[in-house]
Amino acid sequence: MEIIFYILSFFALFSATIMIYAKEPMTSALSFVVTLLSLAGLFALFSATFLFLVQIIVYAGAIITLILLIIMFLNIQEENLPKEPKKLRNIIISFIVVIPIDIAILKALNTLPQKDSPLLDSGFGSVKALGMVLYRDWLLPFELISILLIVSLIGAIVFAKRKI
Repeated sequence: MEIIFYILSFFALFSATIMIYAKEPMTSALSFVVTLLSLAGLFALFSATFLFLVQIIVYAGAIITLILLIIMFLNIQEENLPKEPKKLRNIIISFIVVIPIDIAILKALNTLPQKDSPLLDSGFGSVKALGMVLYRDWLLPFELISILLIVSLIGAIVFAKRKI
């Protein structure tokens, strides 16, 4: 179980790094797909079934398809991309700034008292358990957000129609 965690984490970090360094947008997008699928594997490893499914269906499926279609539609060539002569230097500086902060956070977490966490029940992370909490405890906010999304969709259609 632990080796699978390390393998998925390595793939997520490696493909995210390729996504940043890649010069071509299509390579970056495909590296982003590998990152999202690795994260989905991590969610599955932690028994978060709903997040695993959402990660694959919504992000790795729909969003990446949309990004790839936009990249192909725009036909972005390498010569049209902005020049980034200091990209490597900026990435190294950001690592130099972020790594000490990460180390400080990890040291602070290690000084916290250790407590035994209760084992998760068998329904943790399942779609049924999430649906029960969502519709039992959070029904009103859920419905209000649904109305807000519908109103914003109608507003976007009205604004788009005016421009045509």
